[in-house]
Amino acid sequence: MFGLEKPAGQQKPGGSCGFPSMASVGDFNVLSSSIPATKVELSVSCRNLLDRDTFSKSDPICVLYTQAIGNKEWREFGRTEVIDNTLNPDFVRKFIMDYFFEERENLRFDFYDVDSKSPNLSKHDFLGQMFCTLGEIVGSQGSRLEKPIVGIPGKKCGTVIVTAEELGCCRDSVLMQFCANKLDKKDFFGKSDPFLVFHRSNEDGSFTICHKTEVVKNTLNPVWQAFKISVRALCNGDYDRTIKVEVYDWDRDGSHDFIGEFTTSYRELSRGQSQFNVYEVINPKKKGKKKKYVNSGTVTLLSFLIETEVSFLDYIKGGTQINFTVAIDFTASNGNPSQPTSLHYMNPYQLNAYGMALKAVGEIIQDYDSDKMFPALGFGARLPPDGRVSHEFALNGNPQNPYCHGIDGVMEAYYRSLKSVQLYGPTNFAPVINHVARYAASVKDGSQYFVLLIITDGVISDMAQTKESIVHASKLPMSIIIVGVGPAEFDAMEELDGDVVRISSRGKFAERDIVQFVPFRDYIDRSGNHVLSMARLAKDVLAEIPEQFLSYMRVRGIKPSPAPPPYTPPIHVLQTQI
Repeated sequence: MFGLEKPAGQQKPGGSCGFPSMASVGDFNVLSSSIPATKVELSVSCRNLLDRDTFSKSDPICVLYTQAIGNKEWREFGRTEVIDNTLNPDFVRKFIMDYFFEERENLRFDFYDVDSKSPNLSKHDFLGQMFCTLGEIVGSQGSRLEKPIVGIPGKKCGTVIVTAEELGCCRDSVLMQFCANKLDKKDFFGKSDPFLVFHRSNEDGSFTICHKTEVVKNTLNPVWQAFKISVRALCNGDYDRTIKVEVYDWDRDGSHDFIGEFTTSYRELSRGQSQFNVYEVINPKKKGKKKKYVNSGTVTLLSFLIETEVSFLDYIKGGTQINFTVAIDFTASNGNPSQPTSLHYMNPYQLNAYGMALKAVGEIIQDYDSDKMFPALGFGARLPPDGRVSHEFALNGNPQNPYCHGIDGVMEAYYRSLKSVQLYGPTNFAPVINHVARYAASVKDGSQYFVLLIITDGVISDMAQTKESIVHASKLPMSIIIVGVGPAEFDAMEELDGDVVRISSRGKFAERDIVQFVPFRDYIDRSGNHVLSMARLAKDVLAEIPEQFLSYMRVRGIKPSPAPPPYTPPIHVLQTQI
């Protein structure tokens, strides 16, 4: 999300949702996925801008900048049109951006009063600016963020309203079924064992595989099972982009024989079952050699059904809140906090690993929590005054109200605790998991979802109880992120992360996979760039949250609440282009 695709992905006439012409090109970024999670359209309006013109009102333009992760450099993303003679512009030209829940995208909106045709911004009067994150816009009520414009000391610069709208094409899936007739016979003793491979074309003319059907054994007239694929994966939301389909004969040794291929597009397929969707399978080598070659069989589309998926953003827009709780490991194996070798060492010049993990994840999640109040817990320490061992104590010292204001408040409480408690043991996770589960169990209507971040240095002492807690929590609206810091072996944690084998306790399996474990050492940037380390960590640990969230809502049959009615600003007519 930190870079933008090439403008070649722009909208074709009557196409779905590529880019309008306003988008400028950001650099390719290693953190970006090839398929964006979704695209959002940003609309910008202002109220009570500064008046910089003597005889008339200002002629405003909005310029959007995005920030590179590593070096924090601001790059121009795009500009709106200029609107003449108004202090309350509602810009028509939108900004279309890739949106990933797991990445923090810093944005800057600059406003200028345009005085000439020059594209050079230094030739125009600066009207102020607004900083925010894309998550902050999306996470605001109704995905509508209103903030004061700042940047000119001593002056009220007015307010800006930015609204985010998810683009529909990114959420469609299609259910398709194909059959084939008279395919070439490739096997000596029997007929072929055919399967199809689908590829979407990329901007540079190369192809990326996006789906394989199952193999149908011993037939030249196969009927494959219907399959479902997102429009994003099939053609990246571009209805006219080439889709190449290859037909192979399966061989046990993996050297599958190529039967032939054909090309189509989403637009052609969307006509459904018709004469337009019967394709000749062509083998270019055979065609070149044999004069009488017609084809290597035909493939026919039997059915094409479009389904619109409910998205994570539909729930956020409908008011679902993400509640974030952090639990920090205060066991003695972390080392004495006053020693530089300790994982809890309070270095005045840089964050320790606990601080980095907490900030990396927390700064993204806080955009989706309207009150910004976060419960912060510790486990494995002896508490003053009597030295009792606790596995769920409030970092702010107030068990009745463990909430801290913002991520900075959590950091402060963490540093204060280090000075007052004694690191001890053992490393028990079940109490903090059960703590959050109690809250999650009280709101199962889809209005709230809970994310628990556990940061630990190591070997878990209550494995059986923790597994039981996770199996119980998998029925609740919650997810658990575990970040392992330090050099320990984290084999047990991998077992809790149910990616390979679904976790079970006493013969009961977890209803959903709700745990994501990562070792922090895998993310440390060799050049010492902590900003990059934190961005990589956040990307990996948060990437699974939207799908875990949706799996809970789907299993429970919970639909998103309707979004609040959209803000409709008053109309202003006069517009010119720059």
